[in-house]
Amino acid sequence: MNFSAQDVKALREKTGCGMMDCKKALVDADGNMDKAVDLLREQGLAKQQKKASRIAAEGVAFATTTDDNKSGVVVEVNAETDFVAKNADFMAFVETVAKTILENSPADVDALMAVKAVGTDMTVEELLREKVLVIGENIKIRRFQKFDGACVSYVHAGGKIGVLVNFDTDVADKDEFVTCGKDVAMQIAALGTLYLDRNDVPAEVIEHEKEVMRTQVINEGKPEAIADKIVMGKIKKYYKENCLVDQEFVKDNKMTVKQYVDSVAKSIGGTITIKEFVRFEKGEGLEKRQDDFAAEVASMV
Repeated sequence: MNFSAQDVKALREKTGCGMMDCKKALVDADGNMDKAVDLLREQGLAKQQKKASRIAAEGVAFATTTDDNKSGVVVEVNAETDFVAKNADFMAFVETVAKTILENSPADVDALMAVKAVGTDMTVEELLREKVLVIGENIKIRRFQKFDGACVSYVHAGGKIGVLVNFDTDVADKDEFVTCGKDVAMQIAALGTLYLDRNDVPAEVIEHEKEVMRTQVINEGKPEAIADKIVMGKIKKYYKENCLVDQEFVKDNKMTVKQYVDSVAKSIGGTITIKEFVRFEKGEGLEKRQDDFAAEVASMV
């Protein structure tokens, strides 16, 4: 070997590429640093790593299930601009990622990157690198959630929100069940539902809400003696607004979501219980790129 660990480190700092890619390039270049840089550039790796430093907070939240509805996945894949979300090549990549998760059940994103992408001879990481070079934007697989068991998925506004709902049911093959599941998923997407039921709400959240509500009640001039009773009434309202099974069903506010699901189950002679759900909103919690056109022109001048 005609190079040292320090050479690998120096090449990594110069190109931004991974340690193993840098080591392989130095091996292929017989330790020649400049030739190794050229090799990485020729492979597109240096270019890909440069793009990887750019902010990716757009993209899509995508959800899908197997044909028999017996498992499902929701995944968020980010890109730099909203325009890319309409790119057919990008969406094909997102769907491939989702199918790969369904077939392989990786533990996390790191494990997913090492799995061979469905329908290809490449790992997901290799396929992602290829898409970065072809599409010309930084792309990142941010997160995913897979459920096994009866699932229904829903994607809102072309990928702004992805929802996956997992049910315990003996009528998963019925069209009425799928329709019911879509209605529940749409409710979650529209209302930004936080919890499944009251047991899901963390105790510290309720305590915080009680403190805020009690202060509000006292500031409104209500006597402290009755403040706690008023707060308990407000907490019940909090549950109704934030817990899925207690929420008013958006298509018929005369019943709760649970009552709606129970009514569908009864009509088709089966049982349907909502077990869990996940809602991904594209870019939530991520820093967005701020474009300053005037500054960009000034820097060019």
